[in-house]
Amino acid sequence: MSYEERFDKIQELGRSLARHKETLVFRAMRDLRFTVKDSAAEVDVTVDRLKMFEQAAAMLKGRRPLAGSGSRVSLMLSYNGSSWLNTAITSLYIVGNRVSVKFSSKGSDVMALTEEMYRPIFGDDIAFYRGSGKSFIEASLRSPEVSAVVVFGFDENLLPYEEAFRKSGKKLVFEGPGQDPFIVFPDADLDLALSDLMTAKFMYSGQTCTAPKRIFIHRSIYEDFLERFVEKVRNLVVGDPSDKAADVTPVASDLAVRRIRLQLEDARKKGARIVAGGTIEGNLVHPTVVKDATDDMLGMQEEVFGPAAFTTSFETEEEALRRAKGNKYGLRAAVFGGDAARRTAGALRGEEYCHPVETYAFGKFGTVALNQTRSESWKGAFVTKAVGGYGYSGWIWETVAGRFRIKQGPKLLSVETSA
Repeated sequence: MSYEERFDKIQELGRSLARHKETLVFRAMRDLRFTVKDSAAEVDVTVDRLKMFEQAAAMLKGRRPLAGSGSRVSLMLSYNGSSWLNTAITSLYIVGNRVSVKFSSKGSDVMALTEEMYRPIFGDDIAFYRGSGKSFIEASLRSPEVSAVVVFGFDENLLPYEEAFRKSGKKLVFEGPGQDPFIVFPDADLDLALSDLMTAKFMYSGQTCTAPKRIFIHRSIYEDFLERFVEKVRNLVVGDPSDKAADVTPVASDLAVRRIRLQLEDARKKGARIVAGGTIEGNLVHPTVVKDATDDMLGMQEEVFGPAAFTTSFETEEEALRRAKGNKYGLRAAVFGGDAARRTAGALRGEEYCHPVETYAFGKFGTVALNQTRSESWKGAFVTKAVGGYGYSGWIWETVAGRFRIKQGPKLLSVETSA
């Protein structure tokens, strides 16, 4: 099958997604508790992104699956999405791979609808797996037809598999968490920074790996910026996922809620103040703003996967850079301001495309946005834009000429699963 034929099938999928939009939004709302407006917007963005494979043709048209025609790539997806997951699936398919897909157990009805849409278009070329994540990875390592495994998930769950991948010689492409710094200098466009912070932090009720997590505001503007931020946070509509006006709804993961509870308790004990929200009812985490967070707090060290914003002030450019780098995750960073912001963004930015590293590289970020919104910096992700991180935010394990190596930095799944 040619690139053009595969592209046509992907466009047929886009039309199917548009036709099933209402049902897909309903299932995302019911399965994953996402808001109606977030889920509806996600369908529209995904349909648009699938069209971008036309732009990628010059780069991808001549590529073939790593293990040749008929070989397969195993793809394990996270729960924090419904329709955008199709960009990951199709980015593997577009270069000729057959694909085995494992959805999160939280999205079983979303997967059932996805499979219903895929079967008449892709037949057996894209199959869906209903077992556990552990059995999926182990079966993929054993299968002679699987050339690579792509996983969206949590780093601590994947690190124990390194030896198994070394022995198998198979490739692993991992996309993991973020604890993304959001840095605002005093000469920034504060309206732009505040608008992006509200959108990027609270979409999907904070359940995105690229949401701002560690919010650094220059001391000279900290109080004023925080006052404006808190006012906007208090105006967010908290409610049931079926409420079309709702901005924040219950968090899908019980584990994420337990972590947020511990993160807020730890912040209180260490002297931070909760100036908005702080209440957790079941899985409903009310939009929360923490003031005067310090780098030793759990909420500044580990991923905050929900609508809780940890804010802190900084004095100098050097301090902002040092603290931003001081984390085990390096997915995305956002910086707002003039000359100091440009220097900081440059110092945080990793290489343009993934590359071999001696060991996990900390203190660099795969995507760095300078005076740019998340929607702009993430446009075309997984299709025309390479994304991915450093540290434990993502990596590639592969064996080349008999030698095992690690690669880190932004990547295209299509390129990394083809030759």
